[in-house]
Amino acid sequence: MHLPQMGYDRAITVFSPDGRLFQVEYAREAVKRGATAIGIKCKDGVILIADKRVGSKLLEADTIEKIYKIDEHICAATSGLVADARVLIDRARIEAQINRLTYDEAITVKELAKRICDFKQQYTQYGGVRPFGVSLLIAGVDEVPKLYETDPSGALLEYKATAIGMGRNTVVEYFEKEYRPDMNFDEVLILGLVAMGKAIESELLAENIEVGCVKVEDRQFRDMTADELVPYIDRANEKIREELKK
Repeated sequence: MHLPQMGYDRAITVFSPDGRLFQVEYAREAVKRGATAIGIKCKDGVILIADKRVGSKLLEADTIEKIYKIDEHICAATSGLVADARVLIDRARIEAQINRLTYDEAITVKELAKRICDFKQQYTQYGGVRPFGVSLLIAGVDEVPKLYETDPSGALLEYKATAIGMGRNTVVEYFEKEYRPDMNFDEVLILGLVAMGKAIESELLAENIEVGCVKVEDRQFRDMTADELVPYIDRANEKIREELKK
């Protein structure tokens, strides 16, 4: 028999008797249904990988954007409700520019992630609003590579490697076995692509994958082109085929 929730799952400002905010948990469910996005740190920098497969032949693939430039040295990948993600990306860009105008220096990756989480947390405690149904992977290079995951609740965690979206559990399980902090850029990119193949349960196509990176040497965000990705994807597909045979 299904017991009624007594309105606890409708109002964001009301805790359930066991201390839960159901609206926040529903927002997390929206993230779990989103496309897979992966973030990985290495000694050379940090990489974001996103699945941008389209569901219709009529859709212009170029309009699908999963990885965004926030500042010269910071980028972000999103999973969840696309419109919510756009609002948070715009907010992150504004915060980065405010810091440059106020202090005449680039914002740190951690400070930017904290400001976005503070903004998200406000939407968990006021009536008339709902939590953002999106998680972000915020990556960049200050002195060293940084990678943060933001939750719809406003929680913030730093990772060496992680994922958001529907393939998160598969990717994290693979990283726990295969990831090493001493890996270089090429090794980490192939590792991430193999993990993405496992998450979507198929071989990869360059036009269906978006990769953004920030390297330590120049601290500049760069969106890798499909032509650049082809040799990495070929090597990743070889590994995917080998593991499928096992």
